[in-house]
Amino acid sequence: MSRITYYTDPNNKPVGFSPGVRAGNLVFISGQVSLDAAGALVGEGDCKEQAKQCFQNIESIVKCSGGSLDDIVKITSFMVNSRDYPDYAKVRQNLFPNDGPASSTVFINGLVDHRFLIEIEAIANID
Repeated sequence: MSRITYYTDPNNKPVGFSPGVRAGNLVFISGQVSLDAAGALVGEGDCKEQAKQCFQNIESIVKCSGGSLDDIVKITSFMVNSRDYPDYAKVRQNLFPNDGPASSTVFINGLVDHRFLIEIEAIANID
C-alpha cells in the first residue's frame, strides 16, 4: 500500500512527524493545536476559540488530501480542563450538525505547551 504525506506548507515541514498521512482511502491527521498558519497561538485561555482553530487546521490538511470535513469519520480530542468540554462540544456540533464522526474525548494533565487547552486528531475516509 502506498503512503502519501500531506503538509499545508511544504516550506515549513515539522520534524519527526507528518501533519497528514494517507494510506489507502484513509487520511490520518496528526493532533492539531491552536496555532495559525504563521505559528501564532489563537485563543489563549479560551478553549472554544482554540477548538475552532484546531478544526481549521484539520480542515486545511484534509483539503490538501482532496477531501473536506464531511470526509472525517473519527475525531479524538485531548483536553486539559473538563469544564471546557461544553465549549468544545458546541464547536464540534456546529461543524458536524448531522451524523457527525465517531468521537472520543480524553482529559489529560497537559499538552506540549501549557497555553494549549485542547488538541484534536482526526481520520478521514476519502475515495
